Amino acid sequence: MTTSDRGFLQALWDFFCSLKLAIFLLILLAATSIIGTIIPQQNPLPPEYLAAIGGTGGMKFKVYSTLGFFDMYHSWWFILLLYLFTVNIVACSIKRLPRVWKTISEPTLVMDEGFERTLTLTHDFKKEGDAAALNEKMKTFLKGEFAEPVVTERDGEFHLFAQKSPYSRLGVYVVHLSIVIIFIGALLGSFFGYKAYVNIVEGSGTSTVMSRKGVPIDLGFTVKCEDFSVSFYDTGAPKEFKSLLTVIDGGKVVIDKRPVIVNDPLTYKGITFYQSSYGPADEGGLYHLTVRERKGGAPVRVSLSMGERKVLPDGSAVQLLEGTDEIGRFIPQFRGPAVRVAVEPKSGEPQAFIVFQNYPEFDVQRGADLIFTYEGADLKMFTGLQVAKDPGVWVVWLGCTLMVVGCCMAFFMSHKRIWIRVRKGHVTLGGTANKNQPGFQLAFDALVEKLKTL
Repeated sequence: MTTSDRGFLQALWDFFCSLKLAIFLLILLAATSIIGTIIPQQNPLPPEYLAAIGGTGGMKFKVYSTLGFFDMYHSWWFILLLYLFTVNIVACSIKRLPRVWKTISEPTLVMDEGFERTLTLTHDFKKEGDAAALNEKMKTFLKGEFAEPVVTERDGEFHLFAQKSPYSRLGVYVVHLSIVIIFIGALLGSFFGYKAYVNIVEGSGTSTVMSRKGVPIDLGFTVKCEDFSVSFYDTGAPKEFKSLLTVIDGGKVVIDKRPVIVNDPLTYKGITFYQSSYGPADEGGLYHLTVRERKGGAPVRVSLSMGERKVLPDGSAVQLLEGTDEIGRFIPQFRGPAVRVAVEPKSGEPQAFIVFQNYPEFDVQRGADLIFTYEGADLKMFTGLQVAKDPGVWVVWLGCTLMVVGCCMAFFMSHKRIWIRVRKGHVTLGGTANKNQPGFQLAFDALVEKLKTL
């Protein structure tokens, strides 16, 4: 290998060991994660959002699709950032861990005068007795007040060394390991799991879901929506929507009518179903209207499906344009179900208007010859479920547990060390801690005071 090759490899190694690189990648990951929070990460995209960015033919949609913003956490550039950050963490740990491990496994056992000058805390005092007797006293003292000491004899002097929590120095490396494990779990979920969606009409079931890319995925069992219900706030906003799901596997019901609401999903065989959306099903719905003439006569009941047009007895025609179970979402002054219909009278211009179920006399004010009343609807709803399979979830949980342990080691524990040098009639005490020096100084001063009373 030439000198230039070694220089390039060393420069590459130093680049990945850089703390600046770690900070830059962390900031970049945090910033790009904000994109994934703002831009919907689902397929299909909500119609309101598509309209806001100019539809599928708009420039924004094309740019976002090219950059993978609609599935950002699976995009090549986001995964590349995770790879770089993982390599950076591993390289930093490899570079710094040997020195830390040497401090733990090969501590300095002898406190000579040169080493004493490097310590932040020292105390020197006289004690009666020969070196051997004082050594035994100090050994017993350290064992009772601090930790079991290691005794080294050199040039007629006894050197005692004791330490507490030496492995707390590894806390930061446990955190590094936990981050790598979390990334591994995320990659396992990315490569071997999936996120999909499915709409199930009340009373029906399915064994297939659609991936984000529109590819059908076989579940290996059937999920059936037994019932769906929704409640609303006074403002018309949905308060709670709930599905009763039944899981059928091998012809047998294994989960029967399990309620699924937002933040309370159903999980079976590692596949989780989240309540996501709902709406009226296109199939089987009938809306019931009553029509009467202003001048009198018997009312006529008309039942229409969505988009259906019917001719009334007087020769005019009515068509159902759209319906909603809560008009307050569109017209805040009103509450309850409503439909919009189009009427083509025998003479005159066609009219489109809204008929409210909770305000049966409202249509009288329209002043037309025909008065409409909305009686209600026999509708089936569909429940929209997000489906996720993530085989790496337990790996992620392992990483999270290690991260908590590592943070506790790094922030709440410190490596404390005490040295005692014993000569005839003379004792020197020294100590240091890698964190929380003020707290350690209080403990060190307390040891000195107890040592003086021996």
